Amino acid sequence: MYENFGQFIDGKWQPSEKKETYEVINPATEEVLGHASKATSVDVDRALKSAEKGLEVWKKTSPWKRSSIIRKIADLIRKKQDALAKWMTLEVGKPLAEGKGEAGGSADIFEWNSEETKRIYGQTVESRFEETRVHVYYQPVGVVAALVPWNFPLILASRKISTALAAGCSVICKPDVITPGTVMELVDICREAGVPPGVVNLLSGDPPSIASQLISSNIVKKISITGSTRVGKLILKQAADKVQRVTMELSGHSPFIVFNDADLQKATDMAISSKYRNNGQVCISPNRFYIQEKKKKEFVNLFIEKTKKLKIGNGMDPDVQLGPLTTQKRLNEVEELVEKTKQEGAKVLLGGKRPAGFNKGFYYEPTIFDDVQDDFTIMKQEPFGPLVPMLSFKTFDEVIERANNNDLGLCSYICTNSMEQAHRASELMETGTVAVNTPLVAIAEAPFGGIKQTGYGREGGSMAIKDYLNVKYTHLGIKG
Repeated sequence: MYENFGQFIDGKWQPSEKKETYEVINPATEEVLGHASKATSVDVDRALKSAEKGLEVWKKTSPWKRSSIIRKIADLIRKKQDALAKWMTLEVGKPLAEGKGEAGGSADIFEWNSEETKRIYGQTVESRFEETRVHVYYQPVGVVAALVPWNFPLILASRKISTALAAGCSVICKPDVITPGTVMELVDICREAGVPPGVVNLLSGDPPSIASQLISSNIVKKISITGSTRVGKLILKQAADKVQRVTMELSGHSPFIVFNDADLQKATDMAISSKYRNNGQVCISPNRFYIQEKKKKEFVNLFIEKTKKLKIGNGMDPDVQLGPLTTQKRLNEVEELVEKTKQEGAKVLLGGKRPAGFNKGFYYEPTIFDDVQDDFTIMKQEPFGPLVPMLSFKTFDEVIERANNNDLGLCSYICTNSMEQAHRASELMETGTVAVNTPLVAIAEAPFGGIKQTGYGREGGSMAIKDYLNVKYTHLGIKG
């Protein structure tokens, strides 16, 4: 599956310097999908020089020309939606329908940024001096290292690549070893759309060693990472040595709050959609469910009823709604957290084991807990799987305080029919994003990112491009 790709450097696909490869596994079958190219330090150096040359070409390319090429990438993603969805199902395990949705979202992001590149507005400030003028410009920050995780390989690569291109930057993209093919297909679309050689590059191989070499280079001026808080802190420490610009979207542990006045049919549909997308392997997945006392029993029963109807299986089956977890490591960690939660006193209402009838694949049943306390491990540790702890609360002030009592601040969900509660809760939540009565959070036109130990910077919306631009102020005397 990977024979037509490899390392993408200076506008060409090529094998790595030592022609080494690594296995990529299908999580639904545990079969080897193929062997992807493994970069060496020589390949990384070549990609850095390629991106440095590409930057000189791209930053001089007019915004309207950049816009046209970026828009063509969006069009090609839509044209190749089925092929991209298949890559994600085979590598990540997500159902085909989710893969198609991710491809659509990725095209939207490229389309949005194709328009943003024409709207990099400078500023003229009234000077206090009659014979001077004050001008503010925005210029590309330089070569960008885009570090892409495995759970949403297409949409997260698209956010980084499209915003870099819109700003006039060149980019070196590093996919995870779990999902190289999805990102390779995207980079090949960039080539097909007419992105000049050196402007977009891809390095496939060992993530820590490639990332470390990129960050230690004087050529890289900005890093964009989506990943765990642990990895983000390591990268931030290394980036500090070069004073590199960093955008980080790290771990999340989202609260899901249901007030007594909520429409429970809509609230449970919203919970099912947001919780089980990609089998819970989502940074914005709701992981702490707080249901107001009067409605807890009804909500839990309805949620269980709807969860039971979800079909587990290989995502290539169009009827499947829950695929496998993506790796054996992820399956082991989910099993350990389930056992820990039971030991701490929780009651399993549904699931709690691997599903019957699957001899191969990293499958795990959706698991719903009751009798959970705020100090349980599952309330502090991001589960990154289909695990649902149910808790109750009495008052508005109580649940806001409990929901905010966490080091992570990416997303929160609110279900209520009260405008007052909706506004007050969304304003008080210590998260970068809030979803009120909707499961949709990450859309191209809105700024996505978190606060606290979830990181900083934004992807999406009109703010994102500013993280890829330097501000230059010129005080101009008009008499020589």
